Amino acid sequence: MHKLRLIARLDVKNEFVIKGIHLEGLRKIGNPNVLAKKYYDEGIDEIVFMDAVASLYGRNNLFNIIEQACREVFIPIAIGGGIRSLEDIELALRAGADKIVLNTQAVKTPQIISEASRVYGSQCIVASIEAKFKGTNRWEVYVDNGREETGLDVIEWAKKLEDLGVGEIMVTSIDQEGTKKGFDLDLIDQVSNVVSVPVIASGGAGKINHIVELKKKTTVSAVAVASLIHYNIHSISEIKESVISQDIHMRL
Repeated sequence: MHKLRLIARLDVKNEFVIKGIHLEGLRKIGNPNVLAKKYYDEGIDEIVFMDAVASLYGRNNLFNIIEQACREVFIPIAIGGGIRSLEDIELALRAGADKIVLNTQAVKTPQIISEASRVYGSQCIVASIEAKFKGTNRWEVYVDNGREETGLDVIEWAKKLEDLGVGEIMVTSIDQEGTKKGFDLDLIDQVSNVVSVPVIASGGAGKINHIVELKKKTTVSAVAVASLIHYNIHSISEIKESVISQDIHMRL
């Protein structure tokens, strides 16, 4: 049985880690490299850096942050936001990223997924789905950090992404994100049931039991947390020890 991975999600704007609610009302949390090193020292399994305002600048602005992080952090690092071409992916990987997260560009030009997976390997291509609830068993895909609707059905899009060759899918519930009220379990469960690639759940963790409930009710492979650790609600060791005590396999 695979072990549940705990991922720190760091959304970055103008060189600060930020956090909001429903991807809006952003508030500064701290320096991304200081936080990345802290979480690494505390035992986080992976780190995801997301450029929260890449769409405004037309490019990703995190390459320098990634280069610095890789000098002190020796776990998988993913980078997303504003990645629009194979050249951008090459730059990100050269900066030290292990994985690339694609959302907006994947919707605009789905072939970037298949091309990137062929050139760099599916193991380093992560598709990000920002999902908004639209009624019974229906969620819509949003892009540009949750600002723009696409008309795409999340479940159908997840299946398409797997067919295109992604190695993982990170699903963020816009409705739950930043609320600390728990994950959208139905959303995560349905996506996990229609794809065979690992699914990362993001958006809503406010207490350890939310992670326990998520793992017991879905087949998710990883969980991305932000508020839970940014606001020092729990340390990473507390999270892991408590989750393991519930008979859930996880790295210490």
